[in-house]
Amino acid sequence: MAKKYDGIKVFKFILYAAIGVFMFFVPITVNGKSSIPLDHIVSYIQTIPYYGPIYSGLIVTIGGILPFIDKTWNKDKTTTIFSFIKLLGIVFVFMAIFNRGPGFLMRDDVIPFIHQKIVISVTTIVPIGSIFLAFLVNYGLMEFIGVLMQPIMKPIWKTPGRSAIDAVASFVGSYSLALLITDRVYQEGKYTGKEAAIIATGFSTVSATFMIIVAKTLGLMDHWLLYFWLTLIITFVVTAITARIYPLSKKPEIYYNNQEGYPEKLAEGNRAKMALEEGMKAFDEAPTVAESVIENFKSGIRLALSIGPLLMSVGVIGIVLAEYTPLFDIVGYIFYPFTLLTRIPEPLLAAKANALSIAEMFLPALLVTEAPMMTRFLIAIVSVSEILFFSASIPCMMATEIPLTMKDYIIIWVERVILSILIAAPILHLIL
Repeated sequence: MAKKYDGIKVFKFILYAAIGVFMFFVPITVNGKSSIPLDHIVSYIQTIPYYGPIYSGLIVTIGGILPFIDKTWNKDKTTTIFSFIKLLGIVFVFMAIFNRGPGFLMRDDVIPFIHQKIVISVTTIVPIGSIFLAFLVNYGLMEFIGVLMQPIMKPIWKTPGRSAIDAVASFVGSYSLALLITDRVYQEGKYTGKEAAIIATGFSTVSATFMIIVAKTLGLMDHWLLYFWLTLIITFVVTAITARIYPLSKKPEIYYNNQEGYPEKLAEGNRAKMALEEGMKAFDEAPTVAESVIENFKSGIRLALSIGPLLMSVGVIGIVLAEYTPLFDIVGYIFYPFTLLTRIPEPLLAAKANALSIAEMFLPALLVTEAPMMTRFLIAIVSVSEILFFSASIPCMMATEIPLTMKDYIIIWVERVILSILIAAPILHLIL
């Protein structure tokens, strides 16, 4: 090892890994706000005068018309539908920027909420996050962690050890960062389509900082640590189950564009030594920092252009359907037998709140603020562990190359909600 990798190379490997870990995983407090450094950078950028409206207007408009310029808008039926939905995103973003439009759309919790809290934040964090993503995925850290985590990730979640990075990124960063990592690694041939689909729908949940907002809304901050760890465990237990049932179990084990792929080597002998060998091998084969940063930033901008108009349009449509139609009341009856079976207080209310989670993960919390403690606790857990929602995570997934269809999103969401109820409710009966 010493002969093959000199001290300077090993130092650079450790330094680049440390930069990546620091930017994505180490919370620091700035001006009284505790978050990861990347989030602080994004927050600072968003304070630039007129940044929000100008940047979001450009991203959503360019992203909305791009499929028609590239002539990819009619590639297939789904692409055609969503290309026109992206055009609707342009209309909505200008309504947000100029604060003009029908009253029911301009309410604080509809277009302004989607624009300010989701579109601007996510489309900013994706390109900025891409810059620092190079240090996390290009210079051997994923390979190093992958070998160490193999004994845990593969048997439980059917994903490579390196997917542990994705799992942590979503909880301390955000689902958009985790999806950025997953899509990037999948396109590089280091995940199969099945593995990428399991990771995207199983680990890309909202960050711990957003969980705090849910806990505050539902009066659970006195039980914050219990809520956090229960949610974390239940989310990953549900993922272990969904990885083994349809539709994820039927996803093909092939690499992006049928390329050969780079599966993780199974560690034999000294695991720590092999982890370092694999990490250093990836470090040796990596491009320069400048090349990595430029390439990753371009990918981040492309992803932001694809996500932006979808977040704006699908997010607003989801909230309008939730607020002004009985659709989610009807959908709630899917979950009613399970909330009834597990003896959750106010089972019909809990079922309807769970149904709202596919529109926007924060909506269920608003519906049960006055409900009994156990109902609030259950909804707080399920709104995170269900992972898939139309105001943000589903459009983000749709913008990637990960092989998932609309039918997959709906089925996996139903599975995750039901499993979360069945696992969380007995635990809550025991501890509350």
